[in-house]
Amino acid sequence: MTSSHTDCHYCLQSLRGRKYALRDENAYCVACYDSLYANPCEECKQPIECNSKDLAYKGRHWHERCFKCAKCNRSLVEKPFAAKDEVLLCTECYSDEYSSKCFHCQKTIMPGSRKMEFKGSSWHESCFVCQYCQQPLGTKPLITKDNENYCVPCFEKQFAHHCYSCKKVITSGGVTCNDQPWHKECFVCAGCKTQLYGQRFISKDEYPYCVDCFSKWYAKKCAACKKPITALGSAKYISFEERQWHGECFNCAKCSVSLVSREFLTRQDDILCHECGSA
Repeated sequence: MTSSHTDCHYCLQSLRGRKYALRDENAYCVACYDSLYANPCEECKQPIECNSKDLAYKGRHWHERCFKCAKCNRSLVEKPFAAKDEVLLCTECYSDEYSSKCFHCQKTIMPGSRKMEFKGSSWHESCFVCQYCQQPLGTKPLITKDNENYCVPCFEKQFAHHCYSCKKVITSGGVTCNDQPWHKECFVCAGCKTQLYGQRFISKDEYPYCVDCFSKWYAKKCAACKKPITALGSAKYISFEERQWHGECFNCAKCSVSLVSREFLTRQDDILCHECGSA
């Protein structure tokens, strides 16, 4: 600015026909203003005179010509930049030195762009998506399988076991019967609906039964004692002409000797050892 009637507020010399600067409504000649108020440049350490552009960042000041990348020396005026340990860098140099690489695409995550962190790795926001539906995961719950991330609905659809009884997803635990998964609470006797988890059971036609229900409805009856023959009883049973016996019940009807692995004879409904049958 020039003036024809103002004196310098500091040195009191006339500003008539001279350039001056205003501060707090007071006028100063250029020399006084620069000596009193000019900011020192972070780069060259010289004052940033009032006739120079003063570029400021976080309380520090630079000449326009000094505001440049500390690594490649390219000007940062009106360009994006980043700071590391108070050193200014262009985005390219900052990325080369410090930026993370995206776990998915292996490209640099540029400063200023949104970065997702998960299990110690970084992703571009656009790369952090469900492997199946490709929708962004953001901060949604997710499940990882074989280093791939899935939203919960897609994981359940693709990989989770569904209960053979209620068809709903089994999120933890469960029981396997005939290679089919069941919720513990769904694993009940097909007959009386008693909980079978941790109990003895017998499977038939892909459904579990408690021992009582299976014996009542399906087990063959011993021809001697009339009790059911189940896999939970004696390991051995004998079958002959559509009749069955527990191993311990397959005895001679006359002398009660065991006929297991021995020759025997039949007389009407009785089985007899060879000696009693020949008498």
